[in-house]
Amino acid sequence: MSGLAVRAAASVRSPRGRAPEGVPAALDYFRDLLTPFGEKPDEELLSRGPHVHHRDLVDLLVADEGVGGSRPELAIVAHALPDVVPFTAVAPHLTEHLGGRAVNFAIGQQGLAAPFTALRIASAYHRSGRAAEVVIAVLEQTTLPTAFPLVQENPLIDSAAAVVLGASTDGLRFVRAHSAGSAATALDRELGEDGTLLVLGPWVTEDVPDHGAVTRVAPGSYCTSLWLELADHWQEWQRDHRRVVLCDTDPRTGRTHVALFAGTP
Repeated sequence: MSGLAVRAAASVRSPRGRAPEGVPAALDYFRDLLTPFGEKPDEELLSRGPHVHHRDLVDLLVADEGVGGSRPELAIVAHALPDVVPFTAVAPHLTEHLGGRAVNFAIGQQGLAAPFTALRIASAYHRSGRAAEVVIAVLEQTTLPTAFPLVQENPLIDSAAAVVLGASTDGLRFVRAHSAGSAATALDRELGEDGTLLVLGPWVTEDVPDHGAVTRVAPGSYCTSLWLELADHWQEWQRDHRRVVLCDTDPRTGRTHVALFAGTP
């Protein structure tokens, strides 16, 4: 049986924001949410953010011809940081742009692991015969109602990437994704073969096994960095490398996540 291979992809970085809309209603929600924990929303912090909603990021991604022309059976939104306003269901919004027939849902509360989980779910759907085509959208916006050190201490940009995966026996095919307590352990089973490109996310700070072809992703995002890089370079990667290993370490948990793709050189 064929696997899921990258058919199209798109990336978005630092899009123009919007005027803070719906802030009073959002503040009421955040007060109700935070008060039981002895906290309150920071109105100034919320107001001065760029206010790039998840819907905005989705709209920009589907403006790409390859993504917008997809008609998947499964659409997954993955994010590590919450939306600006908590009242929208973004996965159905994505699906509406892509033919309206996809099973859709979002994965959150997993930090940097969310897109890796999305890949595993997509692969399982495909193996079971329920999805010949899948779209995964990885979204990140930085306007938050309370201080979050990861954002304030590591200036992050609003960004997003979408990957269209379709049934294929060639191209850049997803093989597996897994995690481990360290980068060295997570990469141990994936390195050592000729023709492998190792793509390290900005949060990998420990030494990794010696390897020939390595590229490091510049800082600027929490969970989108690897997927922005994949969206920008997947065509050259599938042409130039037999295997591509994506690797990043969640700075909040210390756990390293790895995804292996097989090329066709």
